[in-house]
Amino acid sequence: MKTISFLGVLLLLAGVAFFDGQTTTTATAAKDGASLAKATFAGGCFWCMEPPYDVLDGVVSTTSGYIGGQTKNPSYEEVSEGGTGHTEAVQIVYDPAKIEYAKLLDIFWRNIDPLTRDAQFCDRGSQYRTGIFYHDETQHRLAEESKKKLMDSKRFSQPIVTEIIAASEFYPAEEYHQDYYEKNPVRYKFYRWNCGRDQRLTALWGNEAPYPVKEP
Repeated sequence: MKTISFLGVLLLLAGVAFFDGQTTTTATAAKDGASLAKATFAGGCFWCMEPPYDVLDGVVSTTSGYIGGQTKNPSYEEVSEGGTGHTEAVQIVYDPAKIEYAKLLDIFWRNIDPLTRDAQFCDRGSQYRTGIFYHDETQHRLAEESKKKLMDSKRFSQPIVTEIIAASEFYPAEEYHQDYYEKNPVRYKFYRWNCGRDQRLTALWGNEAPYPVKEP
């Protein structure tokens, strides 16, 4: 049960909401939601795409879910079968005043394999394809610029197959998928290791990946 201190009562009387036990970021988000923005990235298993963003100052929340398909309100089982057209993705709510979209893009690239089509690491199928789903033309431009910069760097001899596409409806995944790495740290670590994710990322990006990592 939440409690309100005497100072909190005074603040309430002054018209300022006081949330006991909440972080400043969360309170600010609730108070000034209009200042926040969304970013949506697909990088294979969504369990593994939440941790790199959860550590960042300016990121308010990460949500695992499905995007890019035709079926309304798809279930995990339906998406996993590959028939809905969706891909697993993470949607990030962030404060552009604290962290730039370009930074989110930089972290995205270093946590995926951009050279493999319709698969990521041990997971195969279009439901694991990589993608940047932009929410406005500024995000679109920055995404295209980041991809071109990576291609022009000649870092890879193979083509980059990650798609850049306008965001369609995003469906949050079932609750047990949210923050899976925190709820089931042993299973998460085993899956990540067994899938060869970090091994492949190191081969692709060297000591730049994974970047950053939040330990469960």
